[in-house]
Amino acid sequence: MIKREFWARFSRNRLAMSGLILVIGMFVVALAAPWLAPYDPDKINVKELLMAPSYAHLLGTDTLGRDVLSRIIFGARISLLVGFVAVGISTLIGVLVGALAGFYQGWVDRILMRLVDLMLCFPVFFLVLAVIAFLGPSIWNIMVVIGFTSWMGVARLVRAEFLSLRERDFVVAAQSLGASDTRIIWRHLMPNALTPVMVSATLGVAGAILVESALSFLGLGVQPPTPSWGNILTMGKDNIEIAWWLSVFPGLAILVTVMSYNLLGEGIREAIDPRLKE
Repeated sequence: MIKREFWARFSRNRLAMSGLILVIGMFVVALAAPWLAPYDPDKINVKELLMAPSYAHLLGTDTLGRDVLSRIIFGARISLLVGFVAVGISTLIGVLVGALAGFYQGWVDRILMRLVDLMLCFPVFFLVLAVIAFLGPSIWNIMVVIGFTSWMGVARLVRAEFLSLRERDFVVAAQSLGASDTRIIWRHLMPNALTPVMVSATLGVAGAILVESALSFLGLGVQPPTPSWGNILTMGKDNIEIAWWLSVFPGLAILVTVMSYNLLGEGIREAIDPRLKE
């Protein structure tokens, strides 16, 4: 019944449905990249350097004659991989920290929340830049670093939910029956606290994709020849006056992807709590 009401509210939101359709489309493109891409994304063709969009190359070619459309399609895989792995890491850490702080309170809560406050003192992007510069550019380093520097918001959300839920009758009943803390946390509290986490995770994917694109643009992210929207933009920056398509099309890919996840996240938030529209 609850699922049916949620879907009824969500489906009435045209912007949210648009976001969902775009997200699904992005998944399809990423999974079917070997079949959708018209060319090998890494194939160099010195006879077709910086060709403008045409019938042969719908989005043009880059400085090495590689097909931009094929590289954008394969770049979707990198963006989604980074987004979901990084958000998975940050959500796991945030849920654990928030659950412990909200359930045990006292000195546990004070220590963990001071850790959250300490992490929030650092500008996340510059912290990521510093760590990546130290560890070296690598897709795995990027995912881990983004995940380990973006869990604080999830921790606060889960803590707030636990503080509200731990005084409810069903928790008191479970404690009176002798249920262990672990069982109460994971069986009774956690399922009721994950709703805002789902919204945060959806919005977090968009943020992780933006950070990865920015790092790749600066040369500290995914390294060529692996295609990434960010490193395509770097090539576009160096040839902006003669090859506008190297900047416009990957930029549009980033814009549409981030916008679709934001629309989806806001749609989920409004469907969960329709009072937000009032």
